[in-house]
Amino acid sequence: MKKVSLLVAAVLLAPSAFAHQAGDILVRGGAVMVSPSNDSSNKLDVQSNTQLGLTFSYMLTDNWGVELLAATPFSHSVHSDGGEVAKVKHLPPSLMAQYYFGNAQSKVRPYVGAGINYTFFFDEEGRNGLDGANVEADDSWGLAAQAGLDMAVTENLFVNGSIWYMDIDTDVSVNGQFFEKTSIDPIGLMVGLGYRF
Repeated sequence: MKKVSLLVAAVLLAPSAFAHQAGDILVRGGAVMVSPSNDSSNKLDVQSNTQLGLTFSYMLTDNWGVELLAATPFSHSVHSDGGEVAKVKHLPPSLMAQYYFGNAQSKVRPYVGAGINYTFFFDEEGRNGLDGANVEADDSWGLAAQAGLDMAVTENLFVNGSIWYMDIDTDVSVNGQFFEKTSIDPIGLMVGLGYRF
């Protein structure tokens, strides 16, 4: 009986097999809510939207990784003076360098990241007073930053939560005439599951 108790204790106290370590590929998926900051100087008010987000990370070392963010297209309602004037879709792929705290045996791995974002806009449509107008939003390059947390569920499965910031500025034109330079600068919140390969 004593040997059995010692064996159980040894198993419980042994380091977890869960690991983010050099060579691992981490795939995360979940709901991402993008909430534009809507600078008070903007004439346009861009509304929030939630879509399916996917991230793909490769661990260069036990603590350093690179990540690519992808998602289904975000669709935003754009308001001015309280009414909807346009609908616009965009994709914001971002490439991050990440640092993971802790070590390869940690069941909880907080991380931070910084990198670059490219946002391209498409399917812009005028609404109400701008119905039928040619509304265009220019693509954008900007910096991006993130913080997140992975928590082990099994050896390979984990839950994830992360927050993102993206620097997105776009020139908006209507019927070929410049209308406004809009700072969107959204915060993205993602909650989901991940799998380690």
